[in-house]
Amino acid sequence: MPLREIAGPAGRLEALLDEPASGGQPRAAVVLSHPHPQFGGTMHTKAVYQAAKALARIGCAVLRFNFRGAGTSVGTFSEGAGEMDDFRAGLDVMQERFPSAPLWAGGMSFGAWIALTVGAQDPRVSALIGLAVPVTRYDFAAVERSTTPKFFIQGERDELCPLKDMRAFYARCADPKELVVIDAADHLFDGKVSEVADAVEDLLGDWSG
Repeated sequence: MPLREIAGPAGRLEALLDEPASGGQPRAAVVLSHPHPQFGGTMHTKAVYQAAKALARIGCAVLRFNFRGAGTSVGTFSEGAGEMDDFRAGLDVMQERFPSAPLWAGGMSFGAWIALTVGAQDPRVSALIGLAVPVTRYDFAAVERSTTPKFFIQGERDELCPLKDMRAFYARCADPKELVVIDAADHLFDGKVSEVADAVEDLLGDWSG
């Protein structure tokens, strides 16, 4: 039976699970979170969808879910604290479902703040994946300090997080780390989402961490 929901701390969370394209045991179990729900972000946001499909193509199981109050998920927006609890619930689900697989945390925009912050503080998580990371809008200090491998994908023309600010943040981040810049892409990667998928595969397809 396909996974359609998970139990969140505030109630049921609408969810989708992409199984590895190759079948069998996943090379990693990934929780992938979406942009700000009060500005239209959901688990169906195009770049999130494309990133999930790319991760599945390279052998990962990928959980997407709607934060509390988004889509049909129960609850109301919580300014980040509750959404971090939702993300932790997602990690718990994936660890229980795929106990032998490495656990990766990823997200886009607001969801990148949630995923990377939670993942940087969770010893179970062995990779952090950030798309359109809004480093000028939220506190990413825990991510900067973390020695968990970090993979960032940013648009060259991101209007919410200028590339110069992303590069300064990246320079402060502890190793190991990698950054891919999508040429001419804005914050939502409009018209460039297939390039996001390509970048995910390039960064993580052969990574053995």
